Amino acid sequence: MSPSKVSSILYSTVNQTVENFSELRVLDLGAGNGMMREELKKHGVARLIGVDIIPEAYEATLRDRPGLYDAYYIEDFCDIDTEIKEEIQQWHLDCMVTVAALGFGDIPAKAFIEAFNIIKSEGWIAFNIKETFLDTSDDSGFSRMIRELIFSEYLDIYHIERYRHRNSIEGEPLFYFAIAGRKNADVPSEFLKSKNLL
Repeated sequence: MSPSKVSSILYSTVNQTVENFSELRVLDLGAGNGMMREELKKHGVARLIGVDIIPEAYEATLRDRPGLYDAYYIEDFCDIDTEIKEEIQQWHLDCMVTVAALGFGDIPAKAFIEAFNIIKSEGWIAFNIKETFLDTSDDSGFSRMIRELIFSEYLDIYHIERYRHRNSIEGEPLFYFAIAGRKNADVPSEFLKSKNLL
């Protein structure tokens, strides 16, 4: 559900501009076993680079969805290798997507911003988050970072939509927000420090 939802709002958002969705060069952060790539492939993106911190995720991609990514890196974006970062930058990425990996410690705030800063200015950003992460009662570092970023000069939100992600074990619906926007500029470390996010 979530890969389909995030890819569809990204597709719809980009198609409201003069840009061509099929020309996007996408970074799939927290790529896992490639489910998001399958959805983006339906819309014909030009290039897609996968990144995950878990080697088993890459193995699952090779097993379940071989050949979907132009490149796939096993890398910790909180402590990214300089050579690997330069290699990823050579793809000239203009879009980042991340699905169902934010706010649970899977992708820390620092890693999200590191990936965000790799995307070129005026590139596209699309992700989903649990609805409580936009609630000011959630004071976790990631939740605060997302709220600060959404209302900052570094990201313009084009589309935000609440949807049912899935049901809990108890059968209760779990709601998420799918968000698509455009990056205006890199997020400086001073911004994160000023918000006590580092």
